[in-house]
Order: sequence, then C-alpha cells, then structure tokens
Amino acid sequence: MLEQKKRYLQIAFNNDLNEVIRILPKIPKNERILIEAGTPFIKKEGFYGIQLISNLWGGKVVADLKVMDGALREVELAYKAGAAAATVLGSAPIETVNLFIHKCSELGMVSMIDMIGVDEPIKILLKLKKPPNVVILHKGRDEEGTRGKVIKYKHINKIKSKYNVLISAAGGVDLKEARSAIFNGSNIVVVNIVSKEDPWTGIKSDENIAEMAEMFLKTIE
Repeated sequence: MLEQKKRYLQIAFNNDLNEVIRILPKIPKNERILIEAGTPFIKKEGFYGIQLISNLWGGKVVADLKVMDGALREVELAYKAGAAAATVLGSAPIETVNLFIHKCSELGMVSMIDMIGVDEPIKILLKLKKPPNVVILHKGRDEEGTRGKVIKYKHINKIKSKYNVLISAAGGVDLKEARSAIFNGSNIVVVNIVSKEDPWTGIKSDENIAEMAEMFLKTIE
C-alpha cells in the first residue's frame, strides 16, 4: 500500500512495448516511483504489456484500466498481470465502482478512482460503500490545449476533510505543475512519457530520463 506521508511520482507509458523496453530500464529504482501502464498502452499491448512492465520494473505498477463496467474481471486480469494498483472511472455506475474497490481490497491492490470529467468528486465519494485508496484529479489529454482547463485542486480540502485518501494529480504535469500539485495537497503526481513530436506535456522520451525522474522526486519531496 501507499503511505500518506510520502510523495510519489507516477511515470506513465502510453505508447508501445518498444518505448517501454527502451526507457523503463533508465528509470532509477525508487519506492517513491510508480510505473503506469497507460490506457492507450493497454489497449495496444493488452495485459501482456502490463506483465512486461511489471517484470522489467519490479516495483509498483499501476494499470490505468479506467474501468467503466465489468470491474471484477478487469481487476483480476490486472492483478494476474502483476499490477499493484488499478483505476476506475468516477463516472462509472456506482455498482461498478463499489465492486472495483471491493475486488482491489480483496486482492491487496491499491484502488484508484479517476475523476476525469467529474465536476464534483465529493458527490461520487459520498455514494460509495467504501472510499478508494486514491482519488485522481485529472485534466484529460484532450483538454491540455484548452485555455482555462486546470487540474481542480480546489476539491482536495473538501475530499480530505471527509476521507483518509491519497490525492493524485494528472494531466499536463511538468516540474512547475508538480510543485503546485504538492503545494495544494496532492500525494501523487502523474507524469507522461511523451515523444518530441507530441504536443502534450511530460518527460520527453529523448531527454535524460534518470535525471528528469530525480528532478521530479526532488521537486515533490
């Protein structure tokens, strides 16, 4: 499980196996680094991709499933592939979210609820039988280029006043945004590996990956 007092860096891979094989070994081993099998990556490479990341990394792996239905089966598949954590959408049916959280707990996995597109995360949490381990405040990739779209840190105090959960900040995170996320009470910052041609913010795949990871870890301490 993750600790409240620690600040974590989650590095997300969203492309393919070749990128993972080339870059993942360059990331320094650190208990404060989580490696994410991103949604596009899982759609392309399947649960075998999660297994490969788990084998290469050896530490905690997050399967960004964004479960919308069929929670029990998807969580079980992620667990068998080596994932230590998985995600469900906050916009999923409450029954699905409850089943997801229950299954994660049963398997000893970290349950993460992604609030992308959700205006009032607290309203979703209040409907649940049991809170997740992590609430993700997420500005979507397609929203990155929209002026005025921000990660909604205003929800953090409201959530933490009622629930003992960790907060993850995702979407267009660079060093400056990572610093802001931690200042506003986040426990986890999610940073994407992006190619130099991509319009999105993150760690460029041609940068010194080890050096960038260390810079992020130092920034969020």
